[in-house]
Amino acid sequence: MTALRTVTVDGSPVHLLESGTGPAVLMLHGSGPGTTGSGAWATTAQALGPSRHQVAPDQAGFGRTPVPAGSSGGLRLWTEQAAGLMDALGIEHYAVVGHSMGGAVALALAAARPQQVTHVVAVSTMGAPGAPLSAELDAIWAAPADPDGARDMLSRLVLDQALVTDSAVDARAAAMRAGAAAFASLFPPPRARWVEDLTLSAQTLAAVRVPVLLVHGAQDRVTPLETAAQPLLDHLADVRLHVFGRCGHVPAIEHPHEFRDLLSGFLHPDRGR
Repeated sequence: MTALRTVTVDGSPVHLLESGTGPAVLMLHGSGPGTTGSGAWATTAQALGPSRHQVAPDQAGFGRTPVPAGSSGGLRLWTEQAAGLMDALGIEHYAVVGHSMGGAVALALAAARPQQVTHVVAVSTMGAPGAPLSAELDAIWAAPADPDGARDMLSRLVLDQALVTDSAVDARAAAMRAGAAAFASLFPPPRARWVEDLTLSAQTLAAVRVPVLLVHGAQDRVTPLETAAQPLLDHLADVRLHVFGRCGHVPAIEHPHEFRDLLSGFLHPDRGR
């Protein structure tokens, strides 16, 4: 059964997509305007099937989850909110899958909650020490909430431009308009400081002791392989890297079947494909 619902975390509402039963997987979306938990992960959650308890929240400032009063967002808030959500759901142990910004949150959560987090999958991740703000990410964070802005943003996310369809552009533009007010407060210029906020220290990365799978596209221009994923290999205790050729920033969309199989095999190797 798949359901959209709202859970109160530390006095603030968090909207989420929840499905399946069994071992729990927390799925954290990235930072592009108009991004939501259900929009980012519904197809992957459906493909993984009902044998995993999948939780895909809208993180604070995205979708239907507001930024709590008195907060301005950022890595600390997103990490604490993710941990608080799983506590509120009564889930004691869980894997975390995070895309882009969500990858940095996933790694920070694994460091902060070593007794709860069992695995991390960081896809096209942010968080590597020294990673700069790419021109592509800067443009994505600045994209206007209209069809032209949505088309430009989607074209930067994927290598295969055939995926930038009119229906995808219309859906993303609508989501961007709906969340424009909240998103405007998250990444105002100068934007390099927000990359710095999402950067994890060597000490934090050393505290991640669970198995980590890094998944990246070879042609990712938003978080380039050489500055985003490869440096993490020197900092994480139990890590492996899978690179998709002919792939941009969103492997779950550009290579959905292989991505699903990769995820299944890593999270539950006894079940695999």
